[in-house]
Amino acid sequence: MKVKNVNGSPLQKLRGNWLTYWERISGQIACMCFSEGCINTPIFGVHVQKDSPTDQRWYVIPLCKDCSRKNGQALEIWDVPTLVPAPTTRDSSVPEPSFPFAGPRLAPGHEQLER
Repeated sequence: MKVKNVNGSPLQKLRGNWLTYWERISGQIACMCFSEGCINTPIFGVHVQKDSPTDQRWYVIPLCKDCSRKNGQALEIWDVPTLVPAPTTRDSSVPEPSFPFAGPRLAPGHEQLER
């Protein structure tokens, strides 16, 4: 499935950890980056849109540091990922995040996150 990274969305400006939000809503633990072919540990929940003219909603998916930097680019993700809808003022069916969440997750052995 193709998605587009919509990094810089107004929702991402909220302080908090979207990866924790993804885990809470999906009921899963993010253990691998969703970008196809990437085996890195995800440390960010990133806002994406499906590559679809009929679905312009924003979703949150787990991505590693390198894949999350692909702003505005199309990403090929696993065929069956759990896309968690991002909350918007237009969609009251999506749970609002309870901020603040914990900070970005660090990969094991990393003491500090570089941006």
